Amino acid sequence: MATEDFQVTGKAAQAPFSLKIHRGEGMCLLAMNWRDGPRPPDDFVGFAIEYCEPGDTKFWAVSNRLAFPDMDGKLNPAILSSRVSPIQKFRWVHFPLNADKPGKFTYRVTPVFMAAGGGLSYGATQQAQIALARETVAGELNVAFTRGFISSQAFVDKFAKTNAEMATLLPPDADSGLSFVPTHPKAQAAYAWMGFEARRSVLDLLDAAVADATAEVRVVGYDLNIPEVVDRLVSLGPRLKIIVDDSDSHGAVGSAETAAAARLAASAGAANVKRQHMGQLQHNKFIVVGGGVMQAICGSTNFSWRGFFVQANNAVTLSGAKAVAAFQGAFDAYWASDAVAAFGASGSAQWSDLGLAGVAAKVAFSPHAASNALLKTVADDIGQHTTSSLLYSLAFLYQTKGVIRDAIVAITGRNDRFVYGMSEHKVSGLDVQKPDGNVAAVYPGALGKHLPPPFKPEPTGGKGIRLHHKFVVIDFDKPTARVYLGSYNFSTTADRSNGENLLLIADRRVATAYAVEALGLFDHYHFRVAQSQAKGKAQPLTLRVPPKAPGELPWFDDDYTLPCKIRDRELFS
Repeated sequence: MATEDFQVTGKAAQAPFSLKIHRGEGMCLLAMNWRDGPRPPDDFVGFAIEYCEPGDTKFWAVSNRLAFPDMDGKLNPAILSSRVSPIQKFRWVHFPLNADKPGKFTYRVTPVFMAAGGGLSYGATQQAQIALARETVAGELNVAFTRGFISSQAFVDKFAKTNAEMATLLPPDADSGLSFVPTHPKAQAAYAWMGFEARRSVLDLLDAAVADATAEVRVVGYDLNIPEVVDRLVSLGPRLKIIVDDSDSHGAVGSAETAAAARLAASAGAANVKRQHMGQLQHNKFIVVGGGVMQAICGSTNFSWRGFFVQANNAVTLSGAKAVAAFQGAFDAYWASDAVAAFGASGSAQWSDLGLAGVAAKVAFSPHAASNALLKTVADDIGQHTTSSLLYSLAFLYQTKGVIRDAIVAITGRNDRFVYGMSEHKVSGLDVQKPDGNVAAVYPGALGKHLPPPFKPEPTGGKGIRLHHKFVVIDFDKPTARVYLGSYNFSTTADRSNGENLLLIADRRVATAYAVEALGLFDHYHFRVAQSQAKGKAQPLTLRVPPKAPGELPWFDDDYTLPCKIRDRELFS
């Protein structure tokens, strides 16, 4: 595997900084590091970032919501080109407008300097090209994410400023999801933006299944309340067999899952629809399609309004006969028995190779028996075999105690390992770290309630979990890079009681994709937590000008004095 597929570097020897670009999914991470001296000069005020789409010659400047204060020190609320409002960070996650375009995107990064009188000047640039086309590993595997950014300035600008406006896009509750009709004038554009690649991947697979009359389809669904999925399943007729969770509220007479199951029983036949909760939850969300399609999709993305359009989620499409056989086998084992012990004794509870060319990937399904349980194995990998970095987004880590939390706490406490993590809520044991150690785990916190100017208040998208990912990236920067992912919540319940899927993919392309997603979310919520702690009293945010008086520090001082920021700057560049 050539690293040029997913990581490229600038080659300009005359530039005073280095540039490395990491390929994400519909996005990329640009990481810069100063190399002309021990640190930048004080008049360095950030980076201008520009990009050119494949097959074009026009460069577009990345915009910045922060600007320099005017002559009176007041806020400039305009969104400006980074040529005049440079990015004051050493890394930046960029979402190009047309990321699916075939070919290579060209990125041009320029250091910006400010003279004593306020005039800007520009240094030597770095430039590099990277392909961001949709499929992660052509013909084998594709990683996809939802946008997960309803609480964002971009969403406010494009679609909705208030929760009242959100009510025209999203149903008031899950059980009304199948009958909800949006009234927002830009609803379809909003859904495409929010659902991003994950929604497209799910719908594309279902559309392919509908179009292929030879394709038998098997689905296991935890949440099932969105018409665009249920309608496609209905159109499959008797080619569909489906298991729908009936735990807790899902099993109620008035639930969307009960209504969906009834519709599907009418279209596919009652014998092709089963309700199930295994030991506690049938928490899987996977689709497997045979015939000429031969693909399966799984991950954390529920087939629901919140799963597609509110939460940060991932979905992985796997191609080929061996991958399809593994998921069909698990479906058949679930269908055969609701007993935890019976499934735990099946071959599906063991690791199965997915047979992907050039990608080391395997899957195991829960619930496991004591003899093939995986939770401690994963914890040992985290705690004993992380040699460089650990990046994770674990939705329920805040309420999950045991070996996984213990391993993460132990690694976070090591100064020689780099750790960034996310959970839906503040995590005890990961909230206070040593000044020279790793930073605390990030969580959504107060979202957009206390953002300072020029940032506008943001809608929340309703109650419920926001960070729904379940993934762990180990040593993304090493040849041994690997990712654990799936519906599996890294808990004893997920391991021994629920119906779940857990994948282990040892591939640097895939690890890098998840690492870029982790960084984008980390930055997004780190900013919001920091501002929420100010309780609405934060000063307006502006770009920093060079130091003018003794004792004043440049904007980048923390990046060269705080251990966690030093390691961040060095690791990704």
